[in-house]
Amino acid sequence: MTAPFLHINGIRKTYGSVVATDHVELTIAEGEFMTFLGPSGSGKSTTLYILAGFQDPTAGDIRLRRQSILNTPSHKRNIGMVFQRYTLFPHLSVGENVAFPLRVRRMGQAEIADRVKRALSLVRLDGFEDRMPARMSGGQQQRVALARALVYDPPVLLMDEPLSALDKKLREEIQFEIRRIHQETGVTILYVTHDQEEALRLSDRIAIFNQGKIEQVGTGPELYANPATHFVADFIGDSAFLAGELAAVSNGRAGLRFADGTAVQSVPLHGQGRTGTPAELMLRPERIELGTEAGPEGASLSVTVEDLTFLGNNTTVSARTGWGAALSVRLNFGHPLAGRIARGDRLHIRWSPEAAHAFVRG
Repeated sequence: MTAPFLHINGIRKTYGSVVATDHVELTIAEGEFMTFLGPSGSGKSTTLYILAGFQDPTAGDIRLRRQSILNTPSHKRNIGMVFQRYTLFPHLSVGENVAFPLRVRRMGQAEIADRVKRALSLVRLDGFEDRMPARMSGGQQQRVALARALVYDPPVLLMDEPLSALDKKLREEIQFEIRRIHQETGVTILYVTHDQEEALRLSDRIAIFNQGKIEQVGTGPELYANPATHFVADFIGDSAFLAGELAAVSNGRAGLRFADGTAVQSVPLHGQGRTGTPAELMLRPERIELGTEAGPEGASLSVTVEDLTFLGNNTTVSARTGWGAALSVRLNFGHPLAGRIARGDRLHIRWSPEAAHAFVRG
């Protein structure tokens, strides 16, 4: 079996009684774009800083190409780093900023000039060598920081919320550039963000962090379609969670019963529970069908329309079940019901067998 390119092996970091990361285990393939996604304080940045050598773990190991790097000082790990704040030297020109890590490595002047030129071309800043950072936009400064991190061809590039200081339009522009650069260079990227849309747009795979642990690792479509836990289901995409209890459990599927006696059947079940165990039915707004007729028995609910919001490419229908639970349904532009329904209408929602999930409540 081929050893992984990068292996984060049981990393744990504590500060007294506070656990920042709790036995984080992850393998990353060479050339992969892996994103650490999670809320603030979930352990994603701590894991990245341990990789960079800025922090020491309490336990565990990190192996790059089979060799542990924990005893290697950060400046000798040959790992590139891009931060949220650009950390450019304000008194140095763009070219001098990008050249700095090469001068530290005592490269020759001709090679430095060639590498700086190629790095700036890669981030589409040709001819900016003499520009001072203060005369550049935030997006341009982040491109310079990216060029500086890539100029010495590191095998791994770490990026800690690098776009959070930019406005939405600039973020989307630089996201496209980061993806392009990854495809052109093949560098292995570990990227930290709390923005799920950014993670889905950029990543080959995503590791979902929560309370110091990784809850699930997978591609964007895998995490969205098959969330392993309630947290992942809630964090990736929009969801409605309808509280009830397990009415039947068999072969990894469950029936659920709700407060007014309404029941659904044969929903994929996550977690262990017996009949009567509190549970929730998860439904995605865009995977629910809305109609005037009930769907198949056990995969349909009656709802009352409470509000309608037109958003251009879709209309969001806010509805409420017979026992008072709120949920949303999205109707694509041109849907037969769009423009024909009104507040107070009694309708039915239905879903395909794999479009719903049941989670045992802790």
